[in-house]
Amino acid sequence: MTQPVSNCPNCGAKIVFQWSSSVQTVCPYCKSILVRTDVDLKKVGQVADLPPDSSPIQLNTEGIYRNKAFVVGGRILYEYDQGGWNEWHITMNDGTSAWLSDAQNEYAISFAANTTGLPAAAQVQVGQQFMWNNQRYTLTVITPAHYRGVEGELPFQYWDKTDVTFADLRSETGKFATLDYSDEQPALYLGEFVEFDDLKLKNLRGFEGW
Repeated sequence: MTQPVSNCPNCGAKIVFQWSSSVQTVCPYCKSILVRTDVDLKKVGQVADLPPDSSPIQLNTEGIYRNKAFVVGGRILYEYDQGGWNEWHITMNDGTSAWLSDAQNEYAISFAANTTGLPAAAQVQVGQQFMWNNQRYTLTVITPAHYRGVEGELPFQYWDKTDVTFADLRSETGKFATLDYSDEQPALYLGEFVEFDDLKLKNLRGFEGW
């Protein structure tokens, strides 16, 4: 597969997209947020310095989920009252796009669900139940978060954000769901919690003392 190649319109650096499905990337040299158009790259913003991160996961970390290899291509970073978390965009070896949530040593993998008729943020409350894919979910927490930044490649434009809301749900069988109110239309992600060791991660970030 040919990797799309272009030059950063801000600093001129060579920009190579690892995945043809990627829409946005961050220039590793000048931190410009770049969006692919039909003919070239357009600078749409600038990434501020991201806060120190204690996660061992980083761009190009590789792992295994349900016998499928994946690689980390991008990250969205959020903060909320109790700390922060990462949403790592991962690409499976069959081309499937997924997300690896990384919050206070709790990890989960989820996939976008093509579901219509999702409730608006003002309509949800803790304790509500929903049925998706023949699975009953109970809403457990609503989290107002603050967008802090991005890095790497993403499958959509995501850069000019401030405060966003997430509603997390769980099932009695250990599955989880997230209603994402980052955009005008809510999005649903369905997945499950995973053990760090079960992901068989490699190319992790090293820390002094490890």
